[in-house]
Parts: sequence; C-alpha cells; structure tokens
Amino acid sequence: MRVLLIGDIVGQPGYRFVERVLPALREREAIDVVVANAENSASGSGISPKIYHRLRNAGVDCITMGDHIYRRKEAQPLYEQETRIVKPANFPPEAPGKSWASFQCGDVEIAVFSLLGRVFMRPVDCPWRAADRILAELPPHIRVILLDFHAEATSDKQLMGRYLDGRVSAVVGTHTHVPTADECILPGGTAFQCDLGMTGPYESILGRQIEPVSKTTRTFEPTYFHVATGDVRLAGVIVDIDPASGRAASIRRICLRASDLNDSPNAAP
Repeated sequence: MRVLLIGDIVGQPGYRFVERVLPALREREAIDVVVANAENSASGSGISPKIYHRLRNAGVDCITMGDHIYRRKEAQPLYEQETRIVKPANFPPEAPGKSWASFQCGDVEIAVFSLLGRVFMRPVDCPWRAADRILAELPPHIRVILLDFHAEATSDKQLMGRYLDGRVSAVVGTHTHVPTADECILPGGTAFQCDLGMTGPYESILGRQIEPVSKTTRTFEPTYFHVATGDVRLAGVIVDIDPASGRAASIRRICLRASDLNDSPNAAP
C-alpha cells in the first residue's frame, strides 16, 4: 500500500495547487491513500466546508487539523457530520470533532489520528497518553495507522516517533511549515519525519507575504499577514506500507512544483 502524506496546505494557493497536481501525482506514483493537513487552508487559518469538499473531490482521503481548527465558525458542521476529518485527539472530549477516523482502501481498513504538541503550543492534554488511548480504541484488525503530530519542537516529534515505533505505520510532523531532512524507517517499522513542510507559496515567510511579516517583526507595528502567492509547491512524503503487518517498508520525501508533473497551466477556479 502506498500512502501520500501532505504537509500544511496554506490558503488558496495551497488548496488550488493540490487540486491541480494531485490527480496526476496519484496516477504517476500509484498512490492508494492521501492524507493532508489542512488547518491553514482557509486564508491561512482554519478550514471551510467549501475547501474541505474541494480537497476531498481532488483525491484527499482524510484531513487532519491542528491548533487553528476552530478559527472558522462555518466549519463547525464538518466536525459534527463528516467522517474524514479529525481534531487533535488530545483536545478535551467536549471539543467538537472526532479523535480518529477510519476508512476502507480496497480490503484494507486505515486509521488516521492527529495530536497536538505541548512545547510552545496552546495547553492541551498529554499527547502520549492520548496516543495510547487512541490505539486502545482502534479495532484490532486495523494495522495501517497514520499519525499527524502537529507540534513545534523537533524533540517532541522524535520522542513521539520512538514512543510509537512498531505500534503505528507512520508518525509525521506538521505545523512548522519547514520540511525536515530526517525521513527514515525506525527500528520497529514506523515511518518517521519531523515535519512534512508546507503545501503553498514558498516565496514567503511560512506562507505569508514577506514584507508585512518583516515590518511587524522589526517595528512592532501591527499589519495583516496576507497569504503569499509565489513559488507554490506541494510538500510531503510517500510511504510504502505492508497492509498485513502495518510496518512501513520505505519513506520518500517529495517537494513538487507544477512543472515537475508537466501539468497543464490551467488551475482550478
């Protein structure tokens, strides 16, 4: 089984680029399953029902979220009604949304969950205890298990990878928008990368226009950080997994421009 895990989709440039390149990428790489973090997809913060459905129609099988999950009130019905989007599982039980999702890919059932880190992040419950709880809740026949660890600190992400090694198929990080070069298969068979990177405009500061971020940082004068538009790329990893054991066989980092797929210049409206 071949899984594509996509890093933080940022704004309209990000989700339109996913629409533009994902169908060809799925075909070229024989991708079976696509999981994407989309917590920055609506103007850089949160998600909307429209964007959720556009990503699903483009071929994203499951969507993970992070600390910006509740930034948009119109997204509330998604967390209550849709089965292919998950909240961080270490949020309080009363927080809207599902702690994990499962779905079929052929004869194989796949589980996806998300956790929020605690270093330099908002206060949340213990991610390690939450991981144990989710794994205890999952039906025992589910072997392919994917975790998006939405965290700031690489130390937290490395610890989570080691903690879950051999118990899940992949632990990949999101949130920092900067892809790391540490993709590997851990000794127990879990694919790992500290951060998938950003799917969005790379001529930017983490997806935002450079000058306003620079001005506010230097002067403390408040400005609005609009999403940038230049040099849009899709970042993530492709992981090959044995569906019988749930162990990962390989992990490969990708960072694609449209030209890499000889794509048509016509983007989705």
